[in-house]
Amino acid sequence: MRVVIQRCKEASVTVSGQTIGKIAQGLLLLVGITHEDTEQDLVYVANKLAGLRIFDDEAGVMNLSIQDIGGAILSVSQFTLYADTRKGKRPNYMAAAKPDYAEPLYERFNELLREKGLQVETGQFGADMDVSLTNWGPVTLILESPLQA
Repeated sequence: MRVVIQRCKEASVTVSGQTIGKIAQGLLLLVGITHEDTEQDLVYVANKLAGLRIFDDEAGVMNLSIQDIGGAILSVSQFTLYADTRKGKRPNYMAAAKPDYAEPLYERFNELLREKGLQVETGQFGADMDVSLTNWGPVTLILESPLQA
């Protein structure tokens, strides 16, 4: 599992001109699932993400988590995170899980975050989406499950 984390002041996702997910201060997550991912990977990433200290405290030090600040999450499925661009000009997506395997894992990952008391908005799995954000910092990190790192 691979997640690109972008700290944001605001973020939204639109499908066919309609906003389907929108948050204020928090995290935009681009979530990639590979065919080897399991519940264990989801739990690891959700736990790590919920406690990741990437928000400033009163001294201006990144010492607070998304839970500490009461921020929200916008989670967007992104199979292209598993693109292999080493050969040729066309990316190979063989490492990305097929939709019938990836979608339930993506939904479960979002459930795990909600179980931690986090507000989670989502995009639409498999849809052509327009994603907007005001990246705060900017701060952008990549988090991978231990089996994928």
